[in-house]
Amino acid sequence: MSTESVIPSLEDMITTHSWTRLTVHCEDTTADSPGYVPALISASNVTKSYKAGSRSIEILHGISLSVRAGEMCAVMGPSGSGKSTLLYCLSGLEQPSTGEVRLLEQATDKLSRTALAKMRRSDVGFVFQSYNLVPSLTAWENVALPIRLRGKRPERFVIDQALESVGLTKLAASRPAVMSGGEQQRIALARVLAQQPRIIFADEPTGALDTRSGDMVLQQLRSIAHHPERCVLTVTHDPQVAARCDRVLFLRDGYLVRELAAPSADQVASTLTELAVDTDMADRS
Repeated sequence: MSTESVIPSLEDMITTHSWTRLTVHCEDTTADSPGYVPALISASNVTKSYKAGSRSIEILHGISLSVRAGEMCAVMGPSGSGKSTLLYCLSGLEQPSTGEVRLLEQATDKLSRTALAKMRRSDVGFVFQSYNLVPSLTAWENVALPIRLRGKRPERFVIDQALESVGLTKLAASRPAVMSGGEQQRIALARVLAQQPRIIFADEPTGALDTRSGDMVLQQLRSIAHHPERCVLTVTHDPQVAARCDRVLFLRDGYLVRELAAPSADQVASTLTELAVDTDMADRS
């Protein structure tokens, strides 16, 4: 019997009982429905393609999902599964090729560049592994920057409180060059705390941190997410991080294929292993 006859193709795998394409938290409810909780992030049949010479390569395939207020959600998957591309599309940093993304119930493709930028400065916050601090600014000034970009004068007690919440009041007058990676990430988190956005997108927020700093960042993100008018969506490769989330969504080769609610780290790790094995089988088929 040939290898081709026993190893399923990618399309076969994702349509089997084990790896069914998912549409998650996208039921049609209205503000008048009992127990209604608004979706602060939603995607409907989102695809994303890139040009490679004369070819068009599709990275995301018909993704539909939503993240509701009061929720912290993780996106996971093997390397190359489309996690970061999905985050960029959901956050409005890139527009999908087809389908619709809505932030705060507003379709991002209907917003002007100015309106989208204004939303990102006020209602959408970012925590990236690369920190994105301005080297020439002090910690205090970096934390205050999003507020200044909105044309407002930052209130000192708001910035001081944000720095205190991440345990870095003592570094208020210091610049990023003299900080450790963990300290810079905590300053980046303080910047989001001061901004007080309704949605936070986090890309590997603990990837470069030691255990103590990573735990502090996760505690703050969970606290923000469980506010009734806010949510957090994080991309991570770490099962321990995912296990701190309310839901975990799994991508495989650009398809949304699995969802776990309040999983343990072992459950997350097991699912990732299954996905990696199936991906390897598909690559060899």
